[in-house]
Amino acid sequence: MITQKSMREVAIMRQAGRIVAKTLDLMQSLIRPGVPTSLLDAEAEKFIRSFGATPEFKGYRGFPATICVSINEEVVHGIPSSRQLKEGDIVSIDIGVRYQGYIGDAAKTFPVGHISKAAQNLLQVCQTALQLGIAQAKTGNRISDIARAIQTYVEAHGYNVVRDYTGHGIGAEMHEDPQIPNYVDKSWLHDDVVLKPGYCIAIEPMVNIGTWQTKTVRRQGWDVVLTKDLKWSAHFEHSIAVLENDSMILTLPEED
Repeated sequence: MITQKSMREVAIMRQAGRIVAKTLDLMQSLIRPGVPTSLLDAEAEKFIRSFGATPEFKGYRGFPATICVSINEEVVHGIPSSRQLKEGDIVSIDIGVRYQGYIGDAAKTFPVGHISKAAQNLLQVCQTALQLGIAQAKTGNRISDIARAIQTYVEAHGYNVVRDYTGHGIGAEMHEDPQIPNYVDKSWLHDDVVLKPGYCIAIEPMVNIGTWQTKTVRRQGWDVVLTKDLKWSAHFEHSIAVLENDSMILTLPEED
């Protein structure tokens, strides 16, 4: 069931999204070689709580941390630990917060120090794919328009989009209907959805240098997702509200 949010609900989600965006900015300021990912997690939690918000990921289906930290070949759901970031790594930070009963959710992949040209290209393609997907998130379009824009751009640049994990609806819960795939396939087109005002969705392409296929490893009771061929992956995400005549990115730091 897809719910249409009121403008009051959208306004609260914008506040939640702004907290997420500011937390990502904080993460960017802290990321450097030698930093343990547990430090990023601790600082993120303190920062989120300073706004009167709570970390939505912590305890979600048993997840043990405030943020997901996925390094290099880790696609999503990486768990903060004593592992230190290294020069040349790329690190994806995914953050969810709950504020006044509603969720903000966004992710970015950051360079650690100086990274290779190949890694720079991966990040640029993934970030641009997200922007192209967002441009299709408007009333009257379909989810397949978002997916097609992302897939077409990514594959034209020689990369692949992850198919086992998707974007999602968002609101009072972290994961709501509908799913937002980053590829188009007949396996789900029969459930294609026309976007309506008030739909709030998280668009999140995960882009791999190699195969789109993934595998999981069990860590601290949680499945961390890796690329099957262990080549690197990037992840960018924004939460979006579809409005009558346009759309609003909920997870930007600046004031409206």
